[in-house]
Amino acid sequence: MRPLDWAVMAVWLIYLISYGLYRARGSTSTHSFLLGGKTMPWYAVALSIMATQASAITFISTTGQSYVDGMRFVQFYFGLPLAMILISMTAVPIFHRANVYTAYEYLEKRFDRKTRYLVSLIFLFQRGLGAGIALYAPSVVLSVIMGWSEQATTIIMGVLVILFTTTGGVKAITWADVQQMMMILSGLALALVIAVAMLPGEVSLGDAVRLAGAAGRVNPVVTEFNWNDRYNLWSGLIGGMFLALAYFGTDQSQVQRYLTGRSIAQSRLSLIFNAAAKIPMQFFILFIGAMVFVFFVFRLPPVLFQPADLARAESKPGFTEVRQKFEAAHEARRQAAFHFLKAEGTDRDAFLGIYRGAQKELDSARKEAFALAGSSNDTNYIFLSFVTKYLPAGVVGLIVAVIFAAAMSTSSGEVNSLATVTIMDLYRAVRPQASDTHLLLASRLATVFWGAYAVAFASFGSRLGSLIEAVNIVGSLFYGGMLGVFVLAFYVKRATSNGAFLGVLAGEAAIFYCYWFTGISFLWYNVVGALTVILVAILLSRPDAAARRYSDA
Repeated sequence: MRPLDWAVMAVWLIYLISYGLYRARGSTSTHSFLLGGKTMPWYAVALSIMATQASAITFISTTGQSYVDGMRFVQFYFGLPLAMILISMTAVPIFHRANVYTAYEYLEKRFDRKTRYLVSLIFLFQRGLGAGIALYAPSVVLSVIMGWSEQATTIIMGVLVILFTTTGGVKAITWADVQQMMMILSGLALALVIAVAMLPGEVSLGDAVRLAGAAGRVNPVVTEFNWNDRYNLWSGLIGGMFLALAYFGTDQSQVQRYLTGRSIAQSRLSLIFNAAAKIPMQFFILFIGAMVFVFFVFRLPPVLFQPADLARAESKPGFTEVRQKFEAAHEARRQAAFHFLKAEGTDRDAFLGIYRGAQKELDSARKEAFALAGSSNDTNYIFLSFVTKYLPAGVVGLIVAVIFAAAMSTSSGEVNSLATVTIMDLYRAVRPQASDTHLLLASRLATVFWGAYAVAFASFGSRLGSLIEAVNIVGSLFYGGMLGVFVLAFYVKRATSNGAFLGVLAGEAAIFYCYWFTGISFLWYNVVGALTVILVAILLSRPDAAARRYSDA
């Protein structure tokens, strides 16, 4: 990066951290440190929820996902609006009125302590892994820009996250997220404008959309039903809804956000805002990836976007031939693109065939290069390659600062929620008479522990392929069981504590069976897990005991 980029990045990060800590002053009790004293306005909660999701993974991986696979990933979010409405109607008032710190605290009120402990432990395991993936993303940035070690970068980011979170708590995270979300949207819009502006003068935005569509990159809706296809209309509407219900209704990293709201109405508004804004935002991000694809139709991209993989491939015999094949395919695609845009009638169809054939040749050359490198995926490096090589000074620093701050925002929120569950669901059971001062100190120490845990797991990030898919696959291995037990708690009066406990275990077993022995899309894991929990719990529950327990909740 150039000096101006460093200056822009430093100023933004210093401002963001300082602003968050300033707004968090006075967080001297457990209630204020973990729940912000329940004083947050709806817009702050709404933007914090969005910023937590719009992590560095969103910038680094979602744009790259669109580059290689098109915009069909947006279907992943089609079930989210309905999920938000259902959660606003049910989970929000239930959790607020129960006056709980965590979602799992409610499970003890409804069932028993062992069910609370089981679900708490499931959350801690899966969210700890997710925090590690989120923390790994910035290391991809610096490895591309400056050639720094991914491990060293992860440790630096982990230390910053720990210091920020232990000092300011959830209020600092939330108010920093408000600023971060505004900068995220500004940075993305700027990247899109520059990508389109740098296309050849005779190529308009409409032309760029046609070229992306001709290559299968503008494909937001796939109506064909296929269990094994990760992203289609049906997996998005059904599986995506179940995943969103689990994420926003049972994952403490999100529940804790709307528990900070001033009232039930304020918390509901924050979720309804996300219901309306999430799909357009994701469509916008994926569209940027499609436009970056078109940009590289006219500019020669690297054979592999991951520098280390490219270096390994270049050292192997046969790479020269692969590079020549790649460059010939790129030139054929470029020429066919120009002719396709100018031609009419049958000529256009002919050039479309040449364009698509050249794209297949180019993809084939990339596969051969991956084989030489001993790798299979460079999705996480595509957008960063575009940013660092083609955007002007200052803008690069802004985009990198946004990515860094987004990673800090997501990781801080997740580490804070992990600390909350650790102390309120597990530690407080051991020390029920502990003072508020003691619990506040324990919460800060738990924050340090989970920050270190995230750093340790982040070292596996490079093995996970597309980060945006990896983080959702990890969540889907556990969310079905969590969702099922909360459906029982909220709606199934006859469910007993033993039935719920065994139902969760059965649900998780069903999910891992699907993962290991079938090829169905991970979005369906949430459906399978939740339905298994509910069915097993109902079959194992004794109605008389269930009725007594429900009346006590």
